[in-house]
Amino acid sequence: MACRRTLQSCRSGLTLLRKFDRQQQLRHSRSYGRDVAIIGAPFKKGQRLAGVEQGPRVMREAGLIEKLRDLGHNVEDRGDLKFEVFKDDPKNYVLNPKAVGSAAKKVSKAVEQAVRDNKLTVTLGGDHSISIGTIHGHAQAEPNLCLLWIDAHADINTPLTTLSGNIHGTPLSFLVNQLKDAIPWAALTPFDWLQPCLNITDIAFVGLRDLDPGERYILQKFNITSFSIHEVDRYGIHEVIARSLDAVNPKGDRPIHMSFDIDSVDPAVTGATGTPVPGGLTFREGMFIAEHVYRTGLLSALDLVEVNPEVGSRQDKANTVMTAVEVLTACLGKKREGNLQPGYELPMP
Repeated sequence: MACRRTLQSCRSGLTLLRKFDRQQQLRHSRSYGRDVAIIGAPFKKGQRLAGVEQGPRVMREAGLIEKLRDLGHNVEDRGDLKFEVFKDDPKNYVLNPKAVGSAAKKVSKAVEQAVRDNKLTVTLGGDHSISIGTIHGHAQAEPNLCLLWIDAHADINTPLTTLSGNIHGTPLSFLVNQLKDAIPWAALTPFDWLQPCLNITDIAFVGLRDLDPGERYILQKFNITSFSIHEVDRYGIHEVIARSLDAVNPKGDRPIHMSFDIDSVDPAVTGATGTPVPGGLTFREGMFIAEHVYRTGLLSALDLVEVNPEVGSRQDKANTVMTAVEVLTACLGKKREGNLQPGYELPMP
């Protein structure tokens, strides 16, 4: 789909990029040696496929915690959240409303506490419905946050527009103030605890390439900042991510929440995911996004979702988990060219 923010001339784009680069050079040094909280959210009820609940386990087994500590961060692994199992959870516009509502509330409380503890909070999914909780919890502690949504899908269907009934395709509609009246709250009592916490101007989408009609309507009606994969191809990921940040954080003073769905990356690289869409971000583009956001020094909370080791081949699993861990470590300062630790000096004979 076309970008909802009109792209200006190349000259203005270069000016914007230079501005962000200067801001990043001033800030990114403050991101070294952060206090980091890892929260596992092994949740699958926002969609139909088994396996996505194993995401936190396989990312940890791939050495995520150790890699973050090697970057100089003080990492506290707070373990996996335990979610209530409901024997009777009938569809009511959406599938598994009791399970998702209960899980999102638990995730929200865990993320809120971690952010209030001054931790850069990393939540490992699980399916993308967990972001109802991660964003809500983050907003309770940091009401001024802005959101980068990196995904093949907009996930802004309402319960009345979703074609699948899967809540992992609807999380943002529960969180956006402008869609509050489009949610059948009376029929979705498991979400009684939830109050919308975002405005449409707080959100920027990157990598979109598979939208339902209701989502297309919402993005166009509210003129939400969104960059499809077409804009990534046309303008390059550097300009796209810079313009996304400029739209939601023009003064560079708001905490950033980034929600990164692994299906934003092309399935040739990340085939172990439940809703793959061909023609996605390259590995390099995904890494560039992560590196760029790190350099702002403003990343406050991060989700990595939809890794499903039961989908695809053994090689698909290995590539997908590797990509997820590489994106996460890049978000916290790993450089592809290698890192130089502060205080390093050349040994002398």
